[in-house]
Amino acid sequence: MRTIVIIPLTAIGFLLTGPSAFAQPAGAASKGGACAQITAACKQAGFVPKGGETGLGLMADCIRPIIAGTPQRKKAAKPLPEVDAKVLASCKEQNPNFGKGGGAKSTPGAQPMTNPPGTKQ
Repeated sequence: MRTIVIIPLTAIGFLLTGPSAFAQPAGAASKGGACAQITAACKQAGFVPKGGETGLGLMADCIRPIIAGTPQRKKAAKPLPEVDAKVLASCKEQNPNFGKGGGAKSTPGAQPMTNPPGTKQ
């Protein structure tokens, strides 16, 4: 009678490529990079997906104003979280369309700020 040994593919991949194949790229503070850090900061501040009706919208009330450098909607229920200007710039470089998809609307007369709300230099 034969015994069959099953080795998971990840173990084989690890043996063939070494541990560096599974390491994060240098400078990536978290999965997804800088844009994920902004999303995490918004969630930690209490903003939620599809929370726009209550002024707690993750995209409408937090991410979009941070990325665009514009004030929050009057309906926003919480202040923007602090986001480092370097993280903001890195996110815009990594993903220029982040926070702009799915019906992004510009506020008439809104002017970009030199130091967007919720950022620190």
